[in-house]
Amino acid sequence: MKVKELRDMTNEELNNKLKSLKQELFNLRFSNATGQLNNPMQIHTCKKDIARIKTILTERELGKKKA
Repeated sequence: MKVKELRDMTNEELNNKLKSLKQELFNLRFSNATGQLNNPMQIHTCKKDIARIKTILTERELGKKKA
């Protein structure tokens, strides 16, 4: 997911996306543990997307405190 797309989302949309990505990460880890995951890079990509969302939410939170 592109950062520009994430920055255009509202905080509520980002929180919903974060929740769904965490669920997806859980499912990917479970699939990997059972040997059913074809592309292990999906885990890496999912974790990076979660980090991007958390970073944007934190930036917004800190920006509100400074202003």
